[in-house]
Amino acid sequence: MSRWDLFAKEDFMSFGLYAGGFAMAILGLGYVAHLMRMPTQWIAAGVMVMIGVGVVSAVKATRLRDHSN
Repeated sequence: MSRWDLFAKEDFMSFGLYAGGFAMAILGLGYVAHLMRMPTQWIAAGVMVMIGVGVVSAVKATRLRDHSN
């Protein structure tokens, strides 16, 4: 089995869907914070934190498991 057999198309698609959904949630929360007239620096800080959380959770949810032989 080659190393490319380990990367199924479904794995990349599920990561993209997960990351896309998280991005939509971040944008929505940022927009709501803007409508609530929160200071821009706090909105930016919250968005950066949420992006970090989203990347970590997306990678954790879709990472490949090690195969034992």
